[in-house]
Amino acid sequence: MDFLADENFPLDAVNRLEQAGHDVTAIVRVSPGVPDEQILERAASEGRIILTFDRDYGQLLYGKATDSSTVPAGIVYFRFDPSPPEEPAVYLLALLEQPGWSAIGKLTVVERDRVRQRPLPPADRR
Repeated sequence: MDFLADENFPLDAVNRLEQAGHDVTAIVRVSPGVPDEQILERAASEGRIILTFDRDYGQLLYGKATDSSTVPAGIVYFRFDPSPPEEPAVYLLALLEQPGWSAIGKLTVVERDRVRQRPLPPADRR
């Protein structure tokens, strides 16, 4: 899968996902400090799933009119403090192994004891 790791996503977790064969662009490596709106646009244009610890993405997508240039392939929002730093990758890899599980087209909220998903808003909603 193709992912876009937000600046707050640990590099150890990025490296673990890359070792498992996933294509991961890490914002901290390529565009540190870029605003969340630009991350949404980049993920949308590249067909990537955003990996983040920042709840602002849901607010950005659900709280205003959304056009196709800002709807990413998916968002995986982790709601826990990782310890060790590769822990988010371990959780995500385990989810990806579950038959029928997908983050595409969804906002996925990952907590240590549960995972919730809801569809991303349709593009061009007003």
